[in-house]
Parts: sequence; structure tokens; C-alpha cells
Amino acid sequence: MHIDKYLDMEQLASLKAYIAEEMKESIRDIQLSNRELTVVVRLRDIEKFMMFLRDDRDCQFKMLVDLCGADYPERNERFEVVYHLLSLTQNARIRVKVAAADGQSVPSMIEVFPNANWYERETYDMFGITFEDHPDLRRILTDYDFDGFPLRKDFPVEGKVEMFYDETLKRCVYRPTDLKQPYRHFDWQSPWKAMDDPYSLAEEDNTFDRGEFAASEPLAAASGEDE
Repeated sequence: MHIDKYLDMEQLASLKAYIAEEMKESIRDIQLSNRELTVVVRLRDIEKFMMFLRDDRDCQFKMLVDLCGADYPERNERFEVVYHLLSLTQNARIRVKVAAADGQSVPSMIEVFPNANWYERETYDMFGITFEDHPDLRRILTDYDFDGFPLRKDFPVEGKVEMFYDETLKRCVYRPTDLKQPYRHFDWQSPWKAMDDPYSLAEEDNTFDRGEFAASEPLAAASGEDE
């Protein structure tokens, strides 16, 4: 079952128009595309805008489903913080984006959505985006002595150092990464059609095609013969 099948697109279009009118001073851009409603909000108004989405009777986006970051080094406002909200009352989802320059703080959403706490810590840990008034903005995925922010585009793919347990010293130590980046191979092609056209999957009874797994069938057959 795909939730996209039950989206009321007329209702979502009406919601877009309503939000655009009610919060027009806070919105930089609003788009309804590919069954998704996306709003780009001014940084100074992000907390007010999120409270509106949560509390307004015609919105009621009570659930913060996810919060993450994105890095666009070519932009003056290098980073985006992306929020995904869900309204069970409206059976609707909305994506909210806010842009920030390198070194610029984004207001914390903990007072609006308490579960933003760890999401914001993860975003800080991976991108170095700071959240103003966060009560405990520490790394949460990497160790405290980690150098850099792994999901920034300028962070080396192979990393800077690697950590291992030294049997002689009986503790974890760091050493330079022994992986030569020029010799790594990247395959940018994906066999999954969802990468290019995820929305058509919502209309299918079965997301997967048996042919996609054909390569694994000889292995399964061989295993059966051995038995």
C-alpha cells in the first residue's frame, strides 16, 4: 500500500494557496510538484512558520517526521535545513526548507517539535550547521575528537584518518587513511527505476518486478542442487 494513492491533490493545492496567502511575508518560494508540497522559508521566520503549520486549524502538521541538511558549496547560502512534516488530520505532508550561509545559525525547533533534538544534533555532526538555543549541541554519530563534517561536499570521501584498536597500547588510536582516492571506482548508474520515477510506483500493486531479481535466481538454484 502506498500513501501516495490516497493523496487528495485538490486539497493539497488548496492548502498550498492557503499557506501562501497566510504566510506570504515569510515565504521565499512555494511549489506543488510531483505530488509534493515544498516551501522555502526566510531564515528569520522559520520558527514562526513552523508554529503556524503546527497550530493552524487548517494545517495541523503535528508531526516532525525528519530533519536533515544539504550542502550546496556553489551558493552564497551554502546550506539548507530541510524539515518534513505530517498532518494526520489533513492526510498531507509538507517539506519546508530554509537556507543558511556557512557559519550562520538556524533557530532550533525543539520548542516547537521536541523530537528535533537529535535530528539537529545529527545535522550539526554531519554538516557543521549550528542551531541557535539548542540545549545540547554535541556530536551524536561521530566521536567527539572527529575532525570535520563528513557530509560536506568538500570533505574527502575516504576520510582524513581512520581509528583502530591498538593491542599494544590497549586503546583506540588514529592513523592516516590508507586508501588512495584516485583508485576508487564509482558506479553512478542504478538499476532501480525509483531513482528516476518514484511517483509511478504509487500506481503499481507490486513495487518490484521479478525480472529485477533474475540475477539472483541462478544462485538460489545452485544452492538447491547442493542440498
